[in-house]
Amino acid sequence: MSENTLILGLQWGDEGKGKIVDALSESVHAVCRFQGGHNAGHTIKVNGKKTVLHLTPSGILHKNVNCLIGNGVVLALDALNDEITELENEGIDFNERFFVSNNCALILPSHIKIDQVRDKTESIGTTGRGIGPAYEDKVGRRAIRFGDIGHQNILEKKVESLIEYHNKILVDIHKENKFEVQEIYDYIEKYKHLYEKYSCDSYEIIEKWSSDGLSMLFEGAQGTLLDIDHGTYPYVTSSNTTAGGVSTGLGIGPKNIHKIIGITKAYTTRVGEGPFLTELFDKDGEMLAKRGHEFGATTGRPRRCGWLDLVALKKAIFLNSVTDLCLTKLDVLDEFDEIKVCVEYSDNQPIYKTFKGWKESTSNSKNISELPELAQDYLNFIEENIKTSISILSVGPSRDETIFI
Repeated sequence: MSENTLILGLQWGDEGKGKIVDALSESVHAVCRFQGGHNAGHTIKVNGKKTVLHLTPSGILHKNVNCLIGNGVVLALDALNDEITELENEGIDFNERFFVSNNCALILPSHIKIDQVRDKTESIGTTGRGIGPAYEDKVGRRAIRFGDIGHQNILEKKVESLIEYHNKILVDIHKENKFEVQEIYDYIEKYKHLYEKYSCDSYEIIEKWSSDGLSMLFEGAQGTLLDIDHGTYPYVTSSNTTAGGVSTGLGIGPKNIHKIIGITKAYTTRVGEGPFLTELFDKDGEMLAKRGHEFGATTGRPRRCGWLDLVALKKAIFLNSVTDLCLTKLDVLDEFDEIKVCVEYSDNQPIYKTFKGWKESTSNSKNISELPELAQDYLNFIEENIKTSISILSVGPSRDETIFI
């Protein structure tokens, strides 16, 4: 029987999921995205070349791996088209190995406009890419879905109805200019070739892969602390980023998920607004940002940086039933004199345990025993505190700077 693995982030996103999915993709039949949209930014570095994927599953760089965008993803046609074109220009083949669920809700230019005008007053700190409004329409049963592109009569009626609704929001509430129905229809028609080439019934594909005993890797976007139900609400994304989201976002039952790998950085970062108890505003925070190159892969915004929060991490591990922990960016801590870890809260303030820094490089280590002893002490403490073993350790951005334990 094949083993299916779920990979997801345990913090506020940007944990390094893309690199780990890429590293594990070589041994699976397919990689499947189950939620989010092009607000994700999964960075992969191979042979010194950096690739950032916003929609395409991270397995696409392996030529024998199939890739599926599941029904839980909200889809911006222009972003998908641009990403496919860019990757094809680099020699990546999409033919007969890339599939998009007919049930994906589309992100339209009107969604993006609504997102941007709202954020001026709501100050949530969204990416402004229309993700939230698209999910609203999906839940409100108004969404135009990828499969609708193949049915012109249905598409025309749905576009007319949806844009009438969007214009009420834009014109009546926000005093913005309205969208013309033809403008949106023309936008969708421009990318009809994507439907003709990649549309699929994702249930049929996943059921067949499962029946044939083929292994799958399920790739999440963002992180647990941004989950619409379990994150730092209202400063969250608009989908379920936790383990439960894979079943609804792909149509695969829990018993077909055999391993759950949760990913955390060796410290913590966050983009946008919202609470962040271990955030640093001193030279240590600046050093984390500089050494970790902490700028959003999607927005380019500087990430807020702080020490690792084991209280939040334990919650994320429980929420997702994590079986294996992956810790990334250990190398970022290599030059610190002291390293702190939050072990509890008191009056909504972090209580820290302080470790002496190891002050030497971890990037050339090929196994745990080659790490500095003080770095091993740091990792051992984390494992003991959260009662979960670290099975993957990343000590650099490249594919080969990964230790499998």
